[in-house]
Amino acid sequence: MDMKNGNGVYGVKRRMNSQQLPDYSVLMSVYAKERPEYLKEAIQSILDQTIITNDFVIVCDGPLTSELYNVLEIYSVMDPDRFQILRLENNQGLGNALNVGMKFCKNELVARMDSDDISLPYRCERQLEKFKSNPELSLCSGDIAEFETDSARPQCVRHVPEKHEEIVKYAKRRNPMNHMAVMYKKTAVEDIGGYIEIERNEDYYLWVRMLQKGYVSANINEILVKARVGNGMYERRGGWKYLRSIVKLQKEFLRMNFISCPEFVRNCFLRIIGSLLPLSLRKYLYHRRLRSSI
Repeated sequence: MDMKNGNGVYGVKRRMNSQQLPDYSVLMSVYAKERPEYLKEAIQSILDQTIITNDFVIVCDGPLTSELYNVLEIYSVMDPDRFQILRLENNQGLGNALNVGMKFCKNELVARMDSDDISLPYRCERQLEKFKSNPELSLCSGDIAEFETDSARPQCVRHVPEKHEEIVKYAKRRNPMNHMAVMYKKTAVEDIGGYIEIERNEDYYLWVRMLQKGYVSANINEILVKARVGNGMYERRGGWKYLRSIVKLQKEFLRMNFISCPEFVRNCFLRIIGSLLPLSLRKYLYHRRLRSSI
């Protein structure tokens, strides 16, 4: 099936890049437990951007199912100049897989994309405009709308602070960026060593190291991505394994002098309380206290 037409690639009407916005790469990692329909929807949301990427890097983090490989093959065969499909022999974890993929990204600006989320059509254009208006900017994310089953009916919004000074202050308490909506400069991320695996907190750890190094950040107070949270997110925010990862990360922030001893105690205490709550109460906490209602 030919999905190209005179209106643009994949039948999506796009305005011309009259502002001469920079080219950008898209970096995605996918692993065996992902659902092929989610992966297809995620990829298509990037291809439906108002300013489309010329470089889509997808890392297969270990062997995938035949259904997932079929989805990737459809797109890579249809548009081999745009897609780079990298296969890792073994599952290495998200951070390590993204480090591998980043080496193959052709452009300085890299947009992160999760394999089960949906980028809104204007997402990348908004971020490219932000980078163009501020040449010192190295890290930019935005708000996300979280949904469980139906992307047309999100339950809540996770807002992030807009200005750099607010982001630094916020980062001492919570993750100041929505990873699935981030765009960053490749050279800045590589300069501080890329992603470092730290028990499911590799993105938060990366942002703090970038902020510590003096890289400029910003967020867009607009929903850029619809994020799927009905795949065990609330369950993963509880239990002793989660607590160990939190304490380990906060200890590292303390060692880096990014937070003080009182901030360390406060951060650990609040997360311990939240993780020990029953699942229903934990879900209520996230929806009512840590998110904004739609």
